[in-house]
Amino acid sequence: MSTPRTTRNTGNTGTTARRRSYPASPAVSLTERRKAETRTEIARAAATLFVRQGLRATRAEDIAHAAGIAPRTFYRYFASKEEAVAPLYAAGAQLWTESVRAAPAHLTLPEALRHAVDRTLAPGVGVSASAWEWARTLIRMAHTSPALGKVWAEVCQASETELAEALAARLKPAEDDADNVAEAATPHLRFAAAVAGAAVRVAVETWALTEAPPTGPAGPAALALGNLVALGDFAWEAPQG
Repeated sequence: MSTPRTTRNTGNTGTTARRRSYPASPAVSLTERRKAETRTEIARAAATLFVRQGLRATRAEDIAHAAGIAPRTFYRYFASKEEAVAPLYAAGAQLWTESVRAAPAHLTLPEALRHAVDRTLAPGVGVSASAWEWARTLIRMAHTSPALGKVWAEVCQASETELAEALAARLKPAEDDADNVAEAATPHLRFAAAVAGAAVRVAVETWALTEAPPTGPAGPAALALGNLVALGDFAWEAPQG
């Protein structure tokens, strides 16, 4: 996840990925980019108020005022105040997914997942240490507020779909590069993405509920790497035959 501002095991489990570059996410239009920027601005305003004065004391109207928009504009983007922080929850997952997609082509799937963790969950690389403290607070809120917890769960589920497509892109034969960028992930890859997503989600949640710093053996990156390594010989690709 993101915030208001924003060891390694190299085993060869799985099939070696093809030596090629993988397609990036499709480009978005200027209009969509502006909408995304507005959503992020609203999300940052919401997160700041949630942390400063608490979730219960914050109204949607307060968020709109802090973001410099009218309440009716707020409701064009979000149905509730809790949903307003969804872009921040989603940003970290999207960063990790894109790092998996962009990992060096010679890495196997488990190696690519660990590579992405190193580059997105370690403070100072993907997100700053201060940003992780914002993340800790927002994740803790998700554990105490059913409405906010629902938003967090929905973001995590959506990220699994995106991760499955990224895994499928890595396994796509080189001769299919000219095909559509959006990948149709197999049921097994969707399952693999759910497993990998759970490994990272549990690591981040476990860290957030402690007072441990975002670096070191109890930080989110170390915990996530430990969870991924613990999966051992998990079949990241569907068994043949």
